[in-house]
Amino acid sequence: MYPMTQAIRIKIILVLGLLSSFGPLAIDIYLPALPTISADLGATEAAIQGTLAAFLLGFALGQGIHGPLSDRYGRKPPLYMALGLFIVTSAGCAMAASADALILLRFLQSLGACAGVVIARAVIRDSFDNSEAAPVYATMMLVSGLAPILAPLIGAQILLLFGWRAMFWLLALVGVIALISVRLLLPESRKVGSEGPRALSFGNVLGGYFNLLRQRQFMGPALVASLATAGMFAYITGSPFVFIELHGLAPASYGLLFGANAVAILLLAQINGRFLLNYNKRRIITVGISCQLIAALILFVAGISGWGGLPVLIGCLLVYVGSVGLIGPNATILAMAPYSVNAGAASALFGMLQFGLGAIAATAASLLADGTAGPMCGTIATCAILAVLIRGTVMRRI
Repeated sequence: MYPMTQAIRIKIILVLGLLSSFGPLAIDIYLPALPTISADLGATEAAIQGTLAAFLLGFALGQGIHGPLSDRYGRKPPLYMALGLFIVTSAGCAMAASADALILLRFLQSLGACAGVVIARAVIRDSFDNSEAAPVYATMMLVSGLAPILAPLIGAQILLLFGWRAMFWLLALVGVIALISVRLLLPESRKVGSEGPRALSFGNVLGGYFNLLRQRQFMGPALVASLATAGMFAYITGSPFVFIELHGLAPASYGLLFGANAVAILLLAQINGRFLLNYNKRRIITVGISCQLIAALILFVAGISGWGGLPVLIGCLLVYVGSVGLIGPNATILAMAPYSVNAGAASALFGMLQFGLGAIAATAASLLADGTAGPMCGTIATCAILAVLIRGTVMRRI
């Protein structure tokens, strides 16, 4: 922790919010265009959904690299390298000529995008104590939460006016803005390590991760948060085809629907701050995953039977996705609280679990795609059930 003025605090939160938005921005902006990209590149629905699964996989693996690097060399140097990679690969995505090329480029793009998320969590752990962290996370979510609200709306308009490739040129421009912001506005919050190059050896890094995997206090909240968001990634993967192809929504209408879910997350994340005045974090997490379970089970029945049609699907998804706003901030604080020296590694493993399970859920929804809402809804329900089981076992005694 270090003293800071209110102006510095605001700058840090704004920059961290921008960095944290790279994931949702790069994921959500092209969702309304997935059917169009499929037709333009002559690829199957599953192949184009594979571009999202590849992004989530790279987002998970890359955090395992950036976390230890930021612990050893400081928070900013890895950001410079990662943002440079993001800019170059975003331009490459804009010029992709095949689905296979786009899948590879999206994987590489995610390796650059993920640094912002993992390092943002570490900077908060460096800069704020536990009592300050919750409102900081909520404020940062408010800033970064603009991305999933605006991205599909912007993407739908770009698709209409300029075509899907322009979306990736816009991402490259956002990368340039972020790189300049980090250079000028973000102070270094981590002193460069003095433990020598052995600290970054494969054995030491792997050993640090295995040590975290054995810690119930870390794994319980991390797994609950990861499963909660994994269901959301199944929704992100399947919803463009379910709503645009199956139910006939226009891309612009889909963008509005997707934005409504993002608003639900933000509202509950802000309400969470008020809940914390009267309830502890574990109790709020329990409420959040309970709401997800009820919504997911109704969603599953509706998805396989067609009962209730589009209104039931929309209503259940609003509850399920919105509940992430109650689960995510509290689980992150509980998981990160015991770790200061190796906050980067803890943040990296948290993100690897979150996006690794997200990639599995997205892949499952993609591979099981059968032209109905069933695979998406079934994957979401599975994630909700597992989250409740983890809360009742791994998290029960912490």
